[in-house]
Amino acid sequence: MRHQKRTVKLNRNGSHRRAMIANMLKALVEHGQIETTVAKAKALRPHADRLITMAKKNTLASRRAAISKMMVSYNALSSKEARAAKKGDTSSYNTDRRVMGKLFGELGERYVARAGGYTRIVRKENRQGDSSPLCIIEYVQ
Repeated sequence: MRHQKRTVKLNRNGSHRRAMIANMLKALVEHGQIETTVAKAKALRPHADRLITMAKKNTLASRRAAISKMMVSYNALSSKEARAAKKGDTSSYNTDRRVMGKLFGELGERYVARAGGYTRIVRKENRQGDSSPLCIIEYVQ
């Protein structure tokens, strides 16, 4: 019996589940909303809310925890790209660097006055192929 077990397994092993959550978190931060199944959205919601709480703290430890949670991989910038980045050109960054910038810049500042409840799940129709319930999970304004 699974009494008092709060991990939602989603028919995946641990490494697959962690990678899926990390990819969904990156997409949610990057786009502001994603479409997924209801079960995955409910499993993602606590992770997304904790990520915003980390962004509100904006400390080195919270940045490292967010990097770990989202499995961010920084590619090494060449000297030319590093000079351009110092001037403000971030086009050479991979999406992981942009996601971290958006999380700790825009999203962290947006929710400073909010005490919790940063995400919303809006249900949609069922999926055509397997009739699983779909929804949109998004950050509230």
